[in-house]
Amino acid sequence: MRPVNLLPAEERRGGHAPMRTGALPYVVLGSLVLLLVGVVALVLTGNQVSEREDEVATLKVENTKESARAERLAAYTQFHNLQEQRVATVRSLADSRFDWERVMRELSLVLPANVWLVDLVATASPEASTGAGSGDSSGLRSGSPGPALEIEGCAVRQAAVAGFVTALKDIDGVTRVGVKLSELAGGDETASVGEAGGDEGSDTECRTEKYIAKFELVVAFDAAPVISTEEGSATTTEVAATEETTGSEEGAEEPAESEGG
Repeated sequence: MRPVNLLPAEERRGGHAPMRTGALPYVVLGSLVLLLVGVVALVLTGNQVSEREDEVATLKVENTKESARAERLAAYTQFHNLQEQRVATVRSLADSRFDWERVMRELSLVLPANVWLVDLVATASPEASTGAGSGDSSGLRSGSPGPALEIEGCAVRQAAVAGFVTALKDIDGVTRVGVKLSELAGGDETASVGEAGGDEGSDTECRTEKYIAKFELVVAFDAAPVISTEEGSATTTEVAATEETTGSEEGAEEPAESEGG
């Protein structure tokens, strides 16, 4: 048989009993919960915003302090950079510096007694201009990119010139010696390189006897570092010798057996 509940509907209990107060209490309770959640979220968001604003203000203060400190230390930074630039410049100059003092000392040691100089020009590069010397019409100096000596003088006969050329090669660093001209006073027995001519009647004329040979040489130091130039200028060292650098007038006298030679 099927059971039948004979109790009136308002007297029944359990899950099937109808609601007596309706859904309004539940709606109000849900609204209160949502309102509480919103207030809590608003308070938390406000606190986070305040913390971020405080952090921004602190960072701005620190940035201002660090900027002022950097400005105070800027002078030291500039000085450090200037010091490094000057050290680099000094090192560059030291690396490209040529020891002319040593070359002149060795030249004085190898210079024979029967050879004397009337002009000596030392240049660090072909672009260097001293306004002295007889020029470079043969192109020997322009063919040497590094330091070089341009020597002009006289010797007792051509054999002394040849001996002087050989002695110049003993100077430390010399790579080659070029002869621009070598000729006697009479113009005979001439041995020249290039198209250079004589300087008869010039201030550097030293041929007072027929047996005296005038020479012009270029001593090149090709292995030396080339010094950079700006606008065609270069470091130049000029040594002008208007008097005899070695030997004496007796050394220029013709030997007793030279007339027959």
